Formats: sequence, structure tokens, C-alpha cells
Amino acid sequence: MSADKQNDAKFSTMDENKENSRDGGLGLEILQIIKESQQQHGLRHGDYQRYRGYCSRRLRRLRKTLGFKMGNRHKFIGKKITVEMLSDSRYLLLVLMEAERAWSYAMQLKQEANTEPRKRFHLLARLRKAAKHSEKLEKLCESPRVDAKTKLEAQAYTAYLSGMVEFEMQEWKRAMEAFNKCKTIYEKLASAFTEEMAALYRQRVDEISPNIRYCAYNIGDQNAINDLMQMRLTGGGGGMMAEKLEALITQARTKQAATMSEVEWRGRSVPVKIDKARIFLLGLADNEAAIAQASNEETKEHLYETLLAECRDTIQAVKEELKSEAKQRERGSDADSGKVSNLQFLHSYLTYIKLCTLVKRNESMAHTLQAKLKEPEADENKRGPRPQDLIRLYDIILQSLAELSTLQGLEDDHTFQKEVSLKTLVYKAYRCFFIAQSYVLVKKWSEALVLYERVLKYAKEVQSKAKSLNNSLKDLPDVQELIAEVNAEKYSLQAAAILDTDETAEVPSQQQVKDNTPLCNRLETFRLDPALVGKQPNLVQFPPDFQPIPCKPLFFDLALNHVAFPPLDDKVEQKGKGGLTGYIKGIFGFGS
Repeated sequence: MSADKQNDAKFSTMDENKENSRDGGLGLEILQIIKESQQQHGLRHGDYQRYRGYCSRRLRRLRKTLGFKMGNRHKFIGKKITVEMLSDSRYLLLVLMEAERAWSYAMQLKQEANTEPRKRFHLLARLRKAAKHSEKLEKLCESPRVDAKTKLEAQAYTAYLSGMVEFEMQEWKRAMEAFNKCKTIYEKLASAFTEEMAALYRQRVDEISPNIRYCAYNIGDQNAINDLMQMRLTGGGGGMMAEKLEALITQARTKQAATMSEVEWRGRSVPVKIDKARIFLLGLADNEAAIAQASNEETKEHLYETLLAECRDTIQAVKEELKSEAKQRERGSDADSGKVSNLQFLHSYLTYIKLCTLVKRNESMAHTLQAKLKEPEADENKRGPRPQDLIRLYDIILQSLAELSTLQGLEDDHTFQKEVSLKTLVYKAYRCFFIAQSYVLVKKWSEALVLYERVLKYAKEVQSKAKSLNNSLKDLPDVQELIAEVNAEKYSLQAAAILDTDETAEVPSQQQVKDNTPLCNRLETFRLDPALVGKQPNLVQFPPDFQPIPCKPLFFDLALNHVAFPPLDDKVEQKGKGGLTGYIKGIFGFGS
């Protein structure tokens, strides 16, 4: 909490610099203040609740600083900011923060309304409240004390929030008018100020454009749907527009899907009865066209991820239908159990699309990494791409191709299996090439040379097999280019290996041999050993090894068993046998 207060205090100081008077009038950088506040306090991660809390704390500090308190802790006394009070631009900031607090609460409720539809009514109320505060700000800025730029920004801000209210209420015409007014003001401001400020205004224009096109489509402009689909595929229309664009495009495809009944693949027509599969297959061509027209790699990656996510959802829907079909088969007869059903073949087709998209995406990533590998490193401390990264990508591609060859319904399609086998050889060649590149980096010349030979072997095998298959290499990387690159790498590798051998030969072999023999055992041999002058010189072996010594002999007395001892009977006392008489004599001492 203390860190948060420090950030707020620091940010407040920055805003005070933006609120200083210019040309004798009060000024407020409205768009810059709200954008920086949003980025600093939660909206970078879509956390509207955190931003709302920041606005509340900011309002409390501003009221305390300006002495503009609404009563005390026991009683509320409402106050309104009037034009006569505008001696400080922080009064304008106070109204702006009230509008931002209401707007952030509305956006928080919009996120929660997905699961709790009743919150939509509260959402509209808070949006109207935000628009009301913005209108109040615009009226205050009409004062002659406020400079022209702040007046224009206040008008644009009011138009934006008014458009948001009309947009949520689906009043498309009025929303479009408000957004167009906002767009026009920001475009004029962008052309009149510095490049840094112009970039901020253009960013706001880009945020508004999808809303304008969506309103145009709902009014009846059918040409707007193409622009919206293009914006959605290229990652545009973020925030509140993203869900609406998805719903709009799904609705348009659903109408087209009603006329779609079957799809043909690998010479077999398959009926498509699942609506989700129809919608996906109708949009497949549009998605692939958008990927081909993508301007940068980031956009292309986003499009691939979108397409794969849709494909996975469609495959899951088909799997659910397959489960119910399997249960029906168990109840009925198993006469056609050996034949692949239409639904299973459709599942194989969708899986084929998913795996092929994965291959294309990883290949696109591999091309990007290859281009970066050839570029010189700008920053030595920053880790750049390595051949090992490409090896991993080609491993994933080969795994996808292995799954392609096991699709149900295509086991007996020899042409398909040959095509998959040919693609596998091509990507094996590229994988082997980058493994060789990784060996070159660690100066393992012989291993790299052997791998280059393996690449040439794969490439020649591909060329020989491609003659029997027409148009099999049109979507694959150029093998001939790989062969030329391998030949060039072989020559440079051989030259590097020779140079490395010469450098090694310059140093005497005796000096290169690493010998762990202690110095006391090799005094007769001269050898430069840097370790002798280091911290741990190897002078003697310690502790010393054990040495064998003669042990004390053991004596075993074996003759004792064969010795005959002399009789000792004469020395042993003989006891008498007196009986009772002897016993009595013994008692009275007569026998002693």
C-alpha cells in the first residue's frame, strides 16, 4: 500500500506539470493524463477495479488539496464546481477523475455481466454518469480562462463517452455520429501538435474506428462487414469490441452455414450436420487468406493461434457426436463396424487441418528465426536465436507429420502416405542441417561434416521421390536451396577445421598433453605446466598410496595332536572306600 501511495504521489507531480497554464489560460492534457493513469494503474492487465480505486484515492487527495471537501465524516454536503471557481486547473482534473471513476466502474461491470446479466443495468447507469461528468467538464472548459486545446480535448472526450453510452444502448446512428465527432477532433489535434502527442491522438482514433464500422454495419452498410472481419483477423478491435466482432462474424457465418451440407476431401464427400463444424469450415478460407496477407510476424502468429483455437473447439464438438454414435452402434448391429463412418472421416479431416496448420505455424516461426540467425548480433549481452531453437521447431513438425500418417480412414490411401513420407524427409533434412550447425558452433568438425552428408542424402532422396508425385513440393521449403547452402557450409567447415588444426599444431604436443602426474615423479621431464604456479600446484601425491610390507608370520601348533603325555596316576590322591565305618571315623576324627 505504501508503494502504491508513492506511485500516486509521483504521478500526481507529473500531472501538475501538465496542468500548468499556457498562454495565460488554464490547460489540461486530458487524453495524455487518462492514458498514462490507465497504464500505470491496472488497465495494462485489464484490471478496471484497481483503476477505479486509484481514481477514488486521487479524487480524495485533490479535494483535500483544494479545500473542496463534501462535508465531514458525519454529514454530506454536496458542492458543485462553477466557472467562477476556475482559478486552478486541478478543478478541471477533479471533474475528469469523477468521469474516469464512473467509466472504470462501468467497464468492471461489463466484465462481470458475462456471467451476471442483471449487472448490465448498473453498467448503463454508470456509463450515463460518466457521460454526465464529461458534459460538465466540457461546460467548464467553455470559460475564457481555459485554452483552446483543452476545450477541443474536452469536446472529444465528451463525444467519446456519449458514443459509448449510445453504443451500449444499440442506438447505432447516434453512436456513430458521436464517434465520428470524436475522431474528427483527434485527427485535427494530431495534425497540429508534436509527433509524440500526435501518436497518442492517432492511437485513440484507431481505437474508435472499429466502433464506427460496427455501427455502420448495423445501420445497413454491408461493405463494413468486410472491414470488420479484416480488423478482427489482424488483431484489431480490442477491448469491448472484441466480443461484438466475434458474435457478428459468427452470426454472418451461421447464415451461410445453412446452405452448406457436405464437404469433399480425398475423393470422398462427407455430410456436415454439426453447425459448429459448418461455421468453422466456411471461415477456413477467409482465415487462410488473412494469414497469407499478414503484414508482420506478430499478426501472423495471432491469426494462427485464432485458427487453431477454433479448430480445437470444432474437433471437440465432433468428438461429442462420435461418443453418442458409438453408443448407438453398441445397441444396434455391428454389420458396418469395419468401415469408417462419415462422422469419423469428418473428424480425420478436421484433425488434418489442425496438424497442417501447426506445421505451417512452426515453419513460419522457423523462417523468422533463420532470418535472425543470419543477422549480426546488435547486443552481445542479449541472447539471440540459436540453432537449437530451430531443432525444437522441426521436432514438433515431424511429430505432427507422424500423427498425420495415422489418421483413421487414410491408412489405405497410398498417395497420401507417400506425400506425408516426402514431407517428413524434407523436414528431417532441415532438422539435420541445424543439428550440424549446432555442432559447428562447438567446433565438432567431424560430426558436423557427417551430418551435412546426411542432409545431402535426404535431399537427393526427396528429389528422386518427388518426380513420381506431382505438385508435392509446392508447399514445402526449397530443397535445391538447402543443397546449395549445405555445399557452401561444407567448404567453410573444412577451411575452419584446417585452420583449427594448424593452430593446435603450433603448440608443442608435450605442452598440450594434460598429465596429472605429480612433479616429484616427473623431475626428469621438462614440461610447461601453468598449474605449478597456481593456487593448487600438483607437487606430490597426498595422501600417499599404501605400500605393501611383509606381515608377521603366524605359527600353528600342529604337533600337539601327536604328543603322548606321561601318566600322572601316582601323583593323583586315591580316595578310600570305607563306607559307613569310614564316615563315622571321619566325623570324630579317628581316620585322620
